[in-house]
Amino acid sequence: MKTPNTVEGRITRRIDSSDRDVFMRKDFVDIASYTQIGRSLKELVKKGKIVKIGYGLYAKAVFSPLSKRIVTRRGLRELATEALKKLQIEVVASSYDQAYSQGRTTQVPTGRVVGVKGRVSRKIGYDGKYVTFEYVS
Repeated sequence: MKTPNTVEGRITRRIDSSDRDVFMRKDFVDIASYTQIGRSLKELVKKGKIVKIGYGLYAKAVFSPLSKRIVTRRGLRELATEALKKLQIEVVASSYDQAYSQGRTTQVPTGRVVGVKGRVSRKIGYDGKYVTFEYVS
């Protein structure tokens, strides 16, 4: 089915044609005004096309036949890493990742802790599950 040439349709086409999974509101500034973009993104969240993972951050979504819910296409850690790179925040291995890779522990990191260089003042996650940031120097 061809998407209509509305703001929502143009945003949908851009999301569908992109290889990326994370989108920011500012990725669509050439399409419409701030409010129109916000309204369209909110509608796409309602339709299950995307999931809001943070302030101004959205991720591509799919329907899970197992849980019968709308979920992101990739894991939370990968989405958070992609989002942080878009926000120009350097992502590094957390202390848990370093300990596991150096053989100091056999406990596999959960992936909910992301090492960053610099300050992060936003929450990234959805459905009550959020990534925690560890400041690594």
